[in-house]
Amino acid sequence: MDPHEIILYPLITEVTSRMIEKENKIVFIVNLKATKKDIRRAVEELYQVKVEKVNVLITREGTKKAFVKLSPEYSATDLAVRLGII
Repeated sequence: MDPHEIILYPLITEVTSRMIEKENKIVFIVNLKATKKDIRRAVEELYQVKVEKVNVLITREGTKKAFVKLSPEYSATDLAVRLGII
């Protein structure tokens, strides 16, 4: 799958903005068929960062959220600014 088909868009809420600052995590809405490996590869390719861990959650609405924790040498805040979400 193409990285642009895997990562649909970043999610920003009050809670996710706190995660960006405190936990170095950024949240994306992703393709339902994407695996954790697919998500890791897509984020690393699209945004030139190193991913430490990926957790996924399927919401009641049927969308898939990916909680992506970046390696300590990369800043989720910087990535969020580049994406224009904060």
